[in-house]
Amino acid sequence: MRPLASEILITGDEIREKVSELGRAIAADTPVHGEIAALVILKGAFVFAADLLRAIPRRTRVGFMETHKDPHRPALTNFQFTHAFSIENSDLLVIEDILDSGVTMNRLLARLAARRPKRIRTAVLFDKVSQRTEAVQVEYRGFEIPNKWVVGYGLDDDETYRNLDYLGYVEQG
Repeated sequence: MRPLASEILITGDEIREKVSELGRAIAADTPVHGEIAALVILKGAFVFAADLLRAIPRRTRVGFMETHKDPHRPALTNFQFTHAFSIENSDLLVIEDILDSGVTMNRLLARLAARRPKRIRTAVLFDKVSQRTEAVQVEYRGFEIPNKWVVGYGLDDDETYRNLDYLGYVEQG
């Protein structure tokens, strides 16, 4: 039987504490009577988003977007809302699980900016800074992590491990 993870990198308690901290920071940067349009990038960010949004005491609308990369042409990424979700003139908060090269995030932010939200903020829980090839603006950042195949807290390995309450990694091979 394959182990749940080769090593725990960040415990569930550490993640919960950081998510709460990020929620407080987002709330502090949002007017008390303001409304947030939260856009959750599927699939990996669903666990982070659920916990983060509960930690932000502000009126919030939630939408979901899927990204589809062409494995043979990584420059081609298709972004698709899962349902109608207006972001025009909104205070948009993009919620993503992990950031690595910055390429996809920058393309996504450019496409979202074309829809003219009032402002765009990003919240990313895990950041592989060592993999960055493009500078990208992130207002709310959780943990810097090593360049390993990480799983847990929404992140998967072949659609498994998303349910773990911690971040670990699996050995590839």
